[in-house]
Amino acid sequence: MKILIERLEVFVVEIPFVKPFKSATSLKTAQKSVIVKVTATGGVAGISSIEPVIGPHMHETAEQAAQTLVQRLGPAIIGLDPRNINRLLPALEAALPEPSDSMFAIEMACVDLTARSFGVPIYTYLGGEVTQQLEFNAWIGMLPPEQAAAEALHWLQKGFRSAKIKVGAGVDADYERVAAIRTAVGSAMALRIDANESYDAETSIRLARMLAPFKLQHFEQPAPRNDLAGLGRVRREGGIPVMADEALTDHASLVAVIKAGAADVIKVGLKKQGGFHRTRQMLATAEAAGIPCVVGHGFGIDISTLAETMLAATCRNVVSGLECVGPLKMSDSIVDAPLDISAGTLQLGPGVGLGLTLDEAKLERYRLEIGRTL
Repeated sequence: MKILIERLEVFVVEIPFVKPFKSATSLKTAQKSVIVKVTATGGVAGISSIEPVIGPHMHETAEQAAQTLVQRLGPAIIGLDPRNINRLLPALEAALPEPSDSMFAIEMACVDLTARSFGVPIYTYLGGEVTQQLEFNAWIGMLPPEQAAAEALHWLQKGFRSAKIKVGAGVDADYERVAAIRTAVGSAMALRIDANESYDAETSIRLARMLAPFKLQHFEQPAPRNDLAGLGRVRREGGIPVMADEALTDHASLVAVIKAGAADVIKVGLKKQGGFHRTRQMLATAEAAGIPCVVGHGFGIDISTLAETMLAATCRNVVSGLECVGPLKMSDSIVDAPLDISAGTLQLGPGVGLGLTLDEAKLERYRLEIGRTL
């Protein structure tokens, strides 16, 4: 039976963090998210969430994304078949030629809707899971060494077997933080570091050589995104595998990274790469090139977190230790069955689509404006 999109609902919510989180580029105390609900013929609906932020390379607030969804993208999709991605994506691109998180929210909600209409989980819609049990990666911000070590030990005792450490405050401070963490956890945790483009290649090579005794998993984005040659230098001279993150925006950028020999590992996420279908294409290209992938972004709420987890479950080339761990930072949830990844693992459920339902009372509590309906 043919189904058509009949209604789009958009909400902006703000959920406080359990505690502030500091990286090389920001201090965050709460997460603003845009919640999208797409309803089609017969009342079948799908949901999604995105977490737009303003930063050095990101220019859309949650409120702006919500406005774009209602004013520009909504009119372009009403009356389309949500299951036909090959028509849906070009319609979104025609309505909004410039890149925007908001079009990714539509794609994700339509994938959830489609899987629900077929009566299967999203991971089945994507071809089937290769694992039912997913492991997650703890995040440690730019804390003083003693606090960073205590936090790492806390996550280890909870069950986490890997952790990402933010760096970028100066190589000596970075060294002390990583050294304290390695001393606290010993060899029981795999450790990664992330500079978020805050260093140039020369500085990152110096830091990588200082940290070599600690046997790190990889060094994430140790040079600016447009310096592929610099990333390649860190990879060859630093002694730690390099992961590209900010350097990857679309398929063409992935091909450029591969051709430049700029990464041992790549990181992808549904929002950054543009939804399930484009991210899967990039995962397949990386796998063909022999490059492992890390999946996730660290500030998603339950909806986007579970979406990325389900995607990761369908690919053998994904590195254990998913980075979609936003729920660990949130003080509350807006779904009726919040994810529990507090022990570092999650068992996929059998529910259709994402298997999540919005908690209307929580949505009302945390939303910043009246929900918009088209």
